[in-house]
Amino acid sequence: MTVALDIVDLCKHFGSQLVVDHLSFRVEAGEIFGLLGPNGAGKSTTINMIAGGCRIGSGAIHVFGQPVLRSASRSRAARCQLGVMHQELIADPFFTIHQALQLQPGFYGTQLDPHWYAHIVERLALTPYLHKPVNHLSGGTKRRFMLAKALIHKPALLILDEPSAGVDLELRHSLWQFIRDVNRSGTTVLLTTHYLEEAEQMCQRVAILKQGRLVALDATERLKQQIQQRQLHVRLSRPLRAIPSALMPWQPQLSSGGRALQLRLPAETSVCLLLTQLQQLGLDISDFDTSGPSLEDVFLHLTRDVASAKTTGVLHVQ
Repeated sequence: MTVALDIVDLCKHFGSQLVVDHLSFRVEAGEIFGLLGPNGAGKSTTINMIAGGCRIGSGAIHVFGQPVLRSASRSRAARCQLGVMHQELIADPFFTIHQALQLQPGFYGTQLDPHWYAHIVERLALTPYLHKPVNHLSGGTKRRFMLAKALIHKPALLILDEPSAGVDLELRHSLWQFIRDVNRSGTTVLLTTHYLEEAEQMCQRVAILKQGRLVALDATERLKQQIQQRQLHVRLSRPLRAIPSALMPWQPQLSSGGRALQLRLPAETSVCLLLTQLQQLGLDISDFDTSGPSLEDVFLHLTRDVASAKTTGVLHVQ
């Protein structure tokens, strides 16, 4: 399979601080790959080194076999295949959307494709705003414009740094669908996000960073299987005012005005025995169900215990 992005032993210092620590991973052509981690994990720094926003400290980056080098002019072949949607708004604030999108392909040595331009503008619902200056746009419209700007030159690899940050739920889901459609048309996608649901829904594989180090790399579903834990969701006929102390080992969470109780259930614990205990405590159960671990469970497990991750190595299955 073709490798879209190959990162080998990548490091970056800012002063004495090591922010990217011997990072290595590959993104295969055609996949949606998630790069996850808490604030300060090194995600944006890694993206900036790929895209040329900051110099590579040491290590190597290749985009579809073309090297990304310290010299921007010598990295043209690699960077012309990239489209990057940054967290921050990067555009002349006095240009209109139309002007910015017309100019953008020229920075990559290509001409504007009018049919592709019309398609992007329509799909991202930008038509009513084409002749508005960028600094007059709402937050959600700016995010759609930034995505259009990253795609207008038809990149082979699309890098999305927090694409749905600060947008409402409806727009978030429409952006997800558009990104899936772009991916199905052949564009490889590298996604960073703090919305773990977004990564779980979108990404075939994920890498998880903590303090600049890779602590997990695998298919999303296989990573979830590493956590031997379920959740028991209980609905109560009568609201519970306070959680009984006997339930504290199960990390209880109360919601819906005291009518919904969620408990973490280790693999070896019987659901029937726990339900019996709830009844003995006087809880009036109207319904219940169980669910398996989520990507959020994996993320919290790995990023809360860095020492364990460093001892056991990167969590992955070849």
